[in-house]
Amino acid sequence: MTPSAILESALYVVDLAAAESFYTRILGLPRIAGVEGRHVFFRCGQGVLLLFNAGATIEPPPPGASLPVPPHGASGEGHLCFSATADEIARWKALLEQKGVAIEADFEWPAGGRSIYFRDPSGNSLEFAEPRIWGM
Repeated sequence: MTPSAILESALYVVDLAAAESFYTRILGLPRIAGVEGRHVFFRCGQGVLLLFNAGATIEPPPPGASLPVPPHGASGEGHLCFSATADEIARWKALLEQKGVAIEADFEWPAGGRSIYFRDPSGNSLEFAEPRIWGM
């Protein structure tokens, strides 16, 4: 057996309020859940993007917790890539620049397909790319 898809992707942030504002205001993702100071979750296509306060998820849940999710986390800047067509990438680039988000890189991959890279408020590297960069 092999997994059929990725259901959730997680990034860790240092300022949850700033991250929530960025992902809703800049990227337009709909918020679906959250716990103040700990996490905020967004719908993204068929999947879910989980943003966690980097310091809040390293503690184990208290005994008897209704959701005994094990501790997890990461330090440093993570990476996430959103799928987009060539036309969508051009529109995203214009929108991001209009909203003051710097584009770090914009290039065509040697085997075909375009990517643009930018950062969220916590320094996570975000990308819009054509699926054909992976032969899809």
